[in-house]
Amino acid sequence: MNIKVISLVLFVSLLMVNCQAEGDKSKVETPVAEQVTENSRPTVDSVKLQEKAEEALAFCKLKKFSTDFCILIDMELHSGINRFFIWDFKNNRISEEYLVGHGCGRNSWSSDESKDKAEFSNRDGSHLSSLGKYKIGSRGYSNWGINIKCILHGLEKTNDNALKRIIVFHSWEKMSDTETYPQGSPEGWGCPTVSNEAMKIIDARLRRARQPVLMWIYN
Repeated sequence: MNIKVISLVLFVSLLMVNCQAEGDKSKVETPVAEQVTENSRPTVDSVKLQEKAEEALAFCKLKKFSTDFCILIDMELHSGINRFFIWDFKNNRISEEYLVGHGCGRNSWSSDESKDKAEFSNRDGSHLSSLGKYKIGSRGYSNWGINIKCILHGLEKTNDNALKRIIVFHSWEKMSDTETYPQGSPEGWGCPTVSNEAMKIIDARLRRARQPVLMWIYN
């Protein structure tokens, strides 16, 4: 074999090794965290949601609440995905869904430290959200968001301190209009909070309601 042929063989071999190395490098540099995040992204349990909607409808009929729609909030879900659902009783489906914040507790205010493990309490000063059914009450002025708040009347032992704790439904400019997963939503002092744009839509619905509207926070 002459020198030219040997040189060509060596060149091709080196080229193949370099290509292999580049291929291995690209594989190593693929963000593993992103793959894990995508594979482990939480999703809404549709069976659970349907069961809650059926129970909510029975409650609304019994208590003479609106049977047009209610608000269901599944706090078991990660706070970076939509877990605030406007449930359309007439068509038996979600009509709108949004992000919603929960209470920070002992964590830093406006952080997302408990984005996937929210805690709950009915105790005044706990800075935690309370589980249970609420009657959405009168509309008033808020210092937050678009300056609209709705008083929440806790209807169960798990949330009957809502008025005392000044737990209200309002918007917050820190809340996103779109899902933020794997990051969570900012955490306040216990109020269910939505984005300003979401509040505009929800407020319009609430103002059209002819009967009290149910908000049910559960996990």
